[in-house]
Parts: sequence; structure tokens; C-alpha cells
Amino acid sequence: QIQLVESGGGLVQPGGSLALSCAVSGTNFRIYNMGWYRQTPGAQRELVAIVKVTNSTNYAATVKGRFTISRDNAKNTVYLQMNSLKPEDTAVYYCNAQLAIDRRLSYWGQGTQVTVSS
Repeated sequence: QIQLVESGGGLVQPGGSLALSCAVSGTNFRIYNMGWYRQTPGAQRELVAIVKVTNSTNYAATVKGRFTISRDNAKNTVYLQMNSLKPEDTAVYYCNAQLAIDRRLSYWGQGTQVTVSS
């Protein structure tokens, strides 16, 4: 059974940095597009960044140039490096694994809280 476990959230001051990790087990990590999403209370979950099986990446306009997504297929892990954090980045961040050949198959982690505040 596929499992996604996020880590690395916390409290950081504006302008600071945080690194999130998502370890995937129970499946062949290499065949999944991996994404980070975030959600605030009352809002829809939104895509932050995605790294595909080809290693190509896409970012939301709001984080482009500040966040970097990467994957390590040897460690079955996807990362999100977040720099120049802003209060509006505060959210629960979720890791997502989407099977590349059938995007209907999608799995989620439990989420990790990121709070940007002084």
C-alpha cells in the first residue's frame, strides 16, 4: 500500500526558508509525478509545484523563483525548498503522488503545517 509521509513544516519568520520532504513507500516511486499542494481554511487545495517522471517541473506563479521542487528516485523522496517565505505562504502543505500513465490514480500525504509569521 502506497504511503506518503511529509516532514519539515513549522514556524518561520517572513523572509526565511523551510525545506519539506515527502518519503514515499509501497510502490515504484519512479512512475509517479510528484507534487506539492497547499490549503488554507475555507479555500481549495492549490498546486504549488510538480516534478514529473521526466524530471520536468512546473510552479504556481505565486511561488516561482522562490520555491524549488526536486526528487530523488534513489531515496523515493520529493523535496520542496521554500525561500523568501511570505505570510501568504502559510498553509497546510500536502504531498501528492499521481501515476503518470493514469492520472486518475492519485495519493496524498497527511499534510504538514507551514506558518510564516513574525
